[in-house]
Amino acid sequence: MHLKKLNTALFPVRYNDKYYADALASGEFTKLAYYSDICVGSIACRLEKKKGGAIRVYIMTLGVLAPYRGLGIGTRLLNHVLYHCSKRNISEIYLHVQTNNEDAINFYKKFGFEITETIKKYYTNIDPPRLLCTYKAHRYITS
Repeated sequence: MHLKKLNTALFPVRYNDKYYADALASGEFTKLAYYSDICVGSIACRLEKKKGGAIRVYIMTLGVLAPYRGLGIGTRLLNHVLYHCSKRNISEIYLHVQTNNEDAINFYKKFGFEITETIKKYYTNIDPPRLLCTYKAHRYITS
């Protein structure tokens, strides 16, 4: 329920039941962040099996409420996922970011994520409709 409330406050998209099922199924790869007992941020991932059995992580959402940004909460959430990737020898992580979300793009670049493609007309009800696919592959992920 906390994740659903946060997503409503943070994102211009409404997520379906599959999103929440994937987030729950990912176990430690989905995490809520609290500040003084207030739920202020989250990271939600989906684990995907690739051909050959390898697993990759898709970061579905990462967000922190505006008054709590700049306190390192987003960094801790992402580091949490990177740590669990390292622990499970998962070497591929990817995510999507809206093209106009420069703060998020710069945040992910600090962690070594690279823009690999732009998907035009990804969104039908959001401006701009373009989306960036960012990708990070590691042999060894360190926290």
